[in-house]
Amino acid sequence: MSTTQDLVTALKAELKAAGINYAQLAEQLGMSESSIKRIFAKADMPLSRIDDVLRVLKMDFAELARKIADAQPLRRELTLEQEKAVVADRRLLLMATCCLSQWTFEQIVATYTLSEAECIKYMAALDKLGIIELRPMNRYRLQVAKTFRWRPHGPVMGYFRKEVVGDYFSGGFDGEGEMLMLIHGQVGRSLAASFAERLQRVGQDFAQQHLADQKLPPDQKRPYTLVVGMRSWLFGAFRDFKREA
Repeated sequence: MSTTQDLVTALKAELKAAGINYAQLAEQLGMSESSIKRIFAKADMPLSRIDDVLRVLKMDFAELARKIADAQPLRRELTLEQEKAVVADRRLLLMATCCLSQWTFEQIVATYTLSEAECIKYMAALDKLGIIELRPMNRYRLQVAKTFRWRPHGPVMGYFRKEVVGDYFSGGFDGEGEMLMLIHGQVGRSLAASFAERLQRVGQDFAQQHLADQKLPPDQKRPYTLVVGMRSWLFGAFRDFKREA
């Protein structure tokens, strides 16, 4: 869909929400209803006419543009090139992780030794990569879906396997609110998919609770990292014991 079509579609939605029909709009613009219908049907509207409609709606162009951006489909994963760019700079990867966790600009600056200028620089880089949409006052909107994940065999997961997994699992998992389970079993193929969906919902619940608890004071919160995984796999140390099929 072209940019003009996006604008016209968004204007239609705003007119409907405001309860303004084509006849009423035509009257306020000093045009015939047939002309208004033709313009919207062809999605061929000059910027001056868009400004006229926005005045009727009591909106500005920036507000309409934000609504269009909010309606765009969100990314479920990045391209290989985008992931390579993220993992090439540890500070950019840190900023990406913070933004995916929806930390505020102020939280990031207060927690890490990044200056405000550096944070803005890396947020601008994430905006260019399509991970966030950087907005005024150092605010941002995620451009990725709730189901977003790094590419399973991509650069970022490769980095985490090499640099993070050992550090994560070296802990005792015996602190407050911590746990580690390793469960092996055989289940039907259809049930395996069902379990994977339920585990995904657990991850989404965790992410939503993180957002809900942003309003809590710092002394009532503690950072946790949830790792959820499920695969058909045999531990390497046991593989030579397995009988040939």
